[in-house]
Amino acid sequence: MEDLHRPVLLDQVLDSLQVRPGGLYIDGTFGRGGHAAVILEKLGTEGRLLAFDKDPDAVEFAAGRFGDEPRLIMRSGSFINLATVVAELGWQGRVNGILFDLGVSSPQLDDAARGFSFLKPGPLDMRMNPRAGISASQWLAEAGEREIADVLWKYGEERFSRRIARNIVRAREQAPVTTTEQLATLIAAAVPGREAKKHPATRSFQAIRIFINRELEDIEAVLPQAVDALAPGGRLAVISFHSLEDRIVKRFIRDQHRGPQLPPDLPVAPPAYAPTLKPVGKPVRADAAEVKINPRARSAVLRVAERVA
Repeated sequence: MEDLHRPVLLDQVLDSLQVRPGGLYIDGTFGRGGHAAVILEKLGTEGRLLAFDKDPDAVEFAAGRFGDEPRLIMRSGSFINLATVVAELGWQGRVNGILFDLGVSSPQLDDAARGFSFLKPGPLDMRMNPRAGISASQWLAEAGEREIADVLWKYGEERFSRRIARNIVRAREQAPVTTTEQLATLIAAAVPGREAKKHPATRSFQAIRIFINRELEDIEAVLPQAVDALAPGGRLAVISFHSLEDRIVKRFIRDQHRGPQLPPDLPVAPPAYAPTLKPVGKPVRADAAEVKINPRARSAVLRVAERVA
């Protein structure tokens, strides 16, 4: 197996999924195939792995690395198509494990031409699929000041969202904001003071990326599809990298386990709720040894749930 990089929380993911040789599995975020490769190693000839990625580079990489692998079914596009593809394959209620490794991948961050990182000069794109939708620079050229501020606050929890938005709008009146370097400089100029060990553009870049790619909306859309696809005893494993993602996953698992949280003073008692998921263990974080090797793992949180029969 080509070891380009070790995926985050690899051992913990494998322990959670409990891969069976003849099982059916889904990797909703293929990336560069780190998790997928190890799942395939554990599958027998009858096992199958369905993988999704909206990034054309990832799909091309999969074709090169796993082109002759009959057990891998690679689909180009977002994991929000999970239910449709599962139905096509006849896998409804039969899947033994599903993994979502959320957020931007290391290759996307490391490629300056993709525009995800404020640490490297490049075009301000930020699309996970650069062939679809509008880029970050296009959006910043057209969005109103209030819309920009709202996005920075909602998706980045940026305290100085209004100051940053004002700076961007003023700057674009003189020249379009088209590079990561331009945007990072504008943000830094609008943020008073500096947080230790955190670039002032961190939250804003995160917010714009999440908004451009509809990341939170896609997570909310796919989780119910995952539950329907799982077989009784099948496992759902989700790796999140910031609190907004993790909050969605945490609440979803809780609600699938306990049922909707209704007001206690209802005039009629609600009917008994039949849980569809149960949490497995506590949330898992990378240990110090993994963070030392891969600093990006420091914010990763793995939550696991099991389909109830």
